[in-house]
Amino acid sequence: MSQVPAARRALAVLRLLAGSAGPLPASAIARTLDLPRSSTYHLLTAMAVDGFVAYLPEERRWGLGVAAFEVGSAYLRHEPLERLARPLLRRLVDRVGEIAQLGVLHGAETLYLLKEQPPRHATLVTDVGVRMPAQLTASGRSMLAHLPRAQVRALFPGLFVDRTGKGPATLRDLRRVLADDTRRGWSIEDGHITAGFASIAACAFDHTGHPTAAITVTFRREDRPEDTWPALAAPVQETARALTTRLTGRPPQIL
Repeated sequence: MSQVPAARRALAVLRLLAGSAGPLPASAIARTLDLPRSSTYHLLTAMAVDGFVAYLPEERRWGLGVAAFEVGSAYLRHEPLERLARPLLRRLVDRVGEIAQLGVLHGAETLYLLKEQPPRHATLVTDVGVRMPAQLTASGRSMLAHLPRAQVRALFPGLFVDRTGKGPATLRDLRRVLADDTRRGWSIEDGHITAGFASIAACAFDHTGHPTAAITVTFRREDRPEDTWPALAAPVQETARALTTRLTGRPPQIL
């Protein structure tokens, strides 16, 4: 256990470098992490030996090393998000009897990574690997609602795409919808993707409170009146919170 503090400091250095716009001087690392300068140099030197950080002599700065890249690449190969979410989606499907999906933001689109559905259920166009305009999907909006305003503006600089004639048509419309979603705690899409179908989504977050993925349930509009939607949203929110916990994440603070 004597090595735990050193391990935590090394992880803090990796997280700091990963979140910075570029390499950092050792003094900035020490100051940001509240570490003694001499200890910081020893720590960086040890991490450099194993390739987790690299020193750039011309810039007198430290950046991530090849070993950090290898770990990140291995993480992606293991499909951790899908593996963590799949059993949660299956339990959600068993509970509500509707199609459940996992989606992430891919620029201004929602990319669907997983889909679980009960037997003999109608097939949707939003299958695994399909991308849809994020402002039209409940999953996309549940994540957009937790992005900075400037980032949302950058994602939607021009005309808005629509599929069924429904959904926000301008940035102002989208901001109004996102504000409603934030207050409600979940997002609803009613016929924006496929006429006659609606979806409810809730967001999962990473350790910084950043929106990482969305859990969505899709159902036939005629089967579920609007007054039943909050009851359906509750297990969706519970599943999103469970995924957040599995990601060692935390919800953002609502100011």
